[in-house]
Amino acid sequence: LDDMKGGFNGAKFVCSPPLRTADHQAELWTGLVKDDLQLVSTDHCPFDFEGQKDLGKDDFRKVPNGLPGVEDRVDLLHDGGVVAGRITPERWVEIIATAPAKLFGMFPQKGTIAVGSDADIVVYDPAASRTISATTHHMDVDYSCYEGRRVQGRSDIVLSRGSVIVRDGAFTGRKGHGRFIKRAAADFARMS
Repeated sequence: LDDMKGGFNGAKFVCSPPLRTADHQAELWTGLVKDDLQLVSTDHCPFDFEGQKDLGKDDFRKVPNGLPGVEDRVDLLHDGGVVAGRITPERWVEIIATAPAKLFGMFPQKGTIAVGSDADIVVYDPAASRTISATTHHMDVDYSCYEGRRVQGRSDIVLSRGSVIVRDGAFTGRKGHGRFIKRAAADFARMS
């Protein structure tokens, strides 16, 4: 995402920090490549355009701040990072899984494939492609910031503690499968 065109549709892209220009985006990628930035996150604020964002039509200060996007984050990072040749597949896994688990005090229970870890595994097809659209996403929001963008890479199967919970884009898990994870304090020494 970069600078949007004028008109109230720009309210869809109101977020903090604000969207950056292409040259700033290049610096962010450089930070990921050099490990100056360890992960990419989102606060995922899925405000609908109709009925929520449009509350600010007459007063910009009333536009809810935030964007939807958690569903597309992994694929966008794969497409913009691995496919574009900016980062290795191993660095991509570090950014999307290992580093967040460490930051949130869940490593090594989460964020790695190892004896004693939870067997949360994503079987990822790096050659598959899809077009991002609000008509096909699973988020409860009426637009996509990335509408029409084609990305290469897709999760085929997702396992939670060894059980398949997503297959071919459809949730197959069962209610009650989730469990509370007591987090430890983040060990920032383990971040790199």
